[in-house]
Amino acid sequence: MKYIDINNLYKSFGDFVALENLNLTIEKGEIFGLLGPNGAGKSTAINILTNILDKDRGSIKVLNKELKRNDRNIKGKMGLVPQDLAIFEDMTSLENVMFFASLYGLKGRELKENSLKALEFVGLENTKKLSKTFSGGMKRRLNIACAIAHNPEILILDEPTVGIDPQSRNHIMKSIQTLNKNGCTIIYTTHYMEEVETLCNNIVIIDKGKVIANGDKNSLKAIISDKNKFEVLVDDVTYINKNELLEIVGVDSIEFKENKIYVSLDRELSSLNEFILYLSSKNIKILDIKSKIVTLEDVFLNLTGRTLRD
Repeated sequence: MKYIDINNLYKSFGDFVALENLNLTIEKGEIFGLLGPNGAGKSTAINILTNILDKDRGSIKVLNKELKRNDRNIKGKMGLVPQDLAIFEDMTSLENVMFFASLYGLKGRELKENSLKALEFVGLENTKKLSKTFSGGMKRRLNIACAIAHNPEILILDEPTVGIDPQSRNHIMKSIQTLNKNGCTIIYTTHYMEEVETLCNNIVIIDKGKVIANGDKNSLKAIISDKNKFEVLVDDVTYINKNELLEIVGVDSIEFKENKIYVSLDRELSSLNEFILYLSSKNIKILDIKSKIVTLEDVFLNLTGRTLRD
């Protein structure tokens, strides 16, 4: 069942086109990964979906109904966990959750009971201190509690684990899986590919406002299955010219990290020998070569030419 159906969504800001005829289909009950480098259009799409921004043209259907401006019925079925923390520092966790839940029409006993359940769900049930005293991980969990107290059918999480400790990150990921098992459809954006590998059963990669790939993690990896990946440790990368390496027939992509070279090579060609000869011609000593298993990060880099954090 199509829970969200986005067709030919277009949005520009002056001369800058943020979304160019974007098409997305999100099924009921899935964890949908929306990925793209910075500036790809992810936040614009989310802001239009949640009625924060107006679209220029295109259509959005949510639960088979056309999304209209300030549609309270559809808005009440959604929860949004924004990338920037949306909490009040001088309020307690309960006060925060009750305030945001009240915006969805909850009142009285239901308001308090739902707020307490949401706090218990994220592990903040016994916290009575002001939110400004919380750690980064606690604030992120409170951000989620504020978005789920009204029991949304669709939950949108925009980079919910940025800058937090591993324990809080694991807690959030397990919470997301539990929400999904309980029937919540989830849209998830992140800069951490390992989270996508663990959580998402359907993934779309967008760049420059367009979809450039979609599918589950295995089908996406198959896109570059004809490539060999190597991690090459050298004594010095100072005199390596990236453009010269890319001119070698069969070299698909090159990335440097400290004294390591990450290279993708066409499996059908003997490009590794040419690559090694190039390094030798520059008097660069190879200390180690490791073959790499294809990951979603490799797919992303291959398709966009950039890492998620670029």
